[in-house]
Amino acid sequence: AQQVPLQPQAAPQAWYGRFATFLISQGFVEAKSDTSMFILYRDPDTAYLLLYVDDIVLTASTPGLLRCIISCLQQEFAMKDLGALHHFLGVTVECCPQGMFLHQRQYTVDLLERAGMAECKPYATPVDMQGKVSAAAPQVADPTGYQSITGALQYLMFTRPNIAYAVQQVCLHMHDPREPHLTAMKRTLRYLRGTLDFGLLLRRSSTTELRVYTDVDWAGCPDMRRSTSSYVVFLGDNLVSWSSKRQPVVSRSSAEVEYRAVVNDMAEAAWLRQLLQELHSLLAMSTLVFCDNVSAVYLSTNPVQHQRTKHVEIDLHFVRKRVACGDVRVLHVPTASQFADVFTKGLPTMMFAGFRSSLNICSG
Repeated sequence: AQQVPLQPQAAPQAWYGRFATFLISQGFVEAKSDTSMFILYRDPDTAYLLLYVDDIVLTASTPGLLRCIISCLQQEFAMKDLGALHHFLGVTVECCPQGMFLHQRQYTVDLLERAGMAECKPYATPVDMQGKVSAAAPQVADPTGYQSITGALQYLMFTRPNIAYAVQQVCLHMHDPREPHLTAMKRTLRYLRGTLDFGLLLRRSSTTELRVYTDVDWAGCPDMRRSTSSYVVFLGDNLVSWSSKRQPVVSRSSAEVEYRAVVNDMAEAAWLRQLLQELHSLLAMSTLVFCDNVSAVYLSTNPVQHQRTKHVEIDLHFVRKRVACGDVRVLHVPTASQFADVFTKGLPTMMFAGFRSSLNICSG
């Protein structure tokens, strides 16, 4: 991959329009799944270009095609070739024998110094076993400082997905932070202090199977009784997408809340399948969705309405159509193998470390 910064001379939209128009004139196609990505397909060669404001990440299937594209861009725009990709949007990229290691060590160090916790005592996990924090407590003395650090923590989830649940919990209260929320945020910083060298490993995989693990902590919010749902998506052996989010409504049964989570997972999986199709990397197998709730697995294939789920909105049942056409298979997984658990609740140290390793989060 090549990283190439540009010098746009116009407003962002005008610059993007000019650049996109030129790429399309050269045979690139703008991806429907992500408008910042452009794809060039000249059978059997392929090139991918990712544009972010005035930075470009460019890669191609052959060195000759890569040099040809760079030369073409240099003739049209003022640009500089920075060589192999090593740093992009605050993420450091290191090539290693195992594959590609992504980390944000310097960003984490700077964040700890800004929070005044550069020499704090480390913790083994980013959140305690209780996890959920109530809003019934005194307000913090410096809400702006809390909001600034919490916002910065969100960016760390690009390479540290195992802190997603901890960050999601403190972000829920950015509008009115309380002392327990500040304590929870500091615990996450203490965990980061002890894992500065950790990041996300991407490695060559022998399979391109798309697997989704989904989990829900039903009615876990102590104030509103909403549920926290999560998913992790693997493409082969690599973690490519993840989420930890509080559901917008209160669910009346565990079957309903698990089924809602499966629906959100289907939407993410459908987007990823479309993206892979645009990248000319078609998936030959169905997407496998692993859920630890037997009722949700049964409802994904059973067309009969049940008394306990008749109040679920009708649009949720589009999952069955995808199952029927073979795009998706919903399967049961034991809780001990449910990787998404780390995104919905606080876990014991040993279990947390095991799941973290399964997510390919390791020390560089």
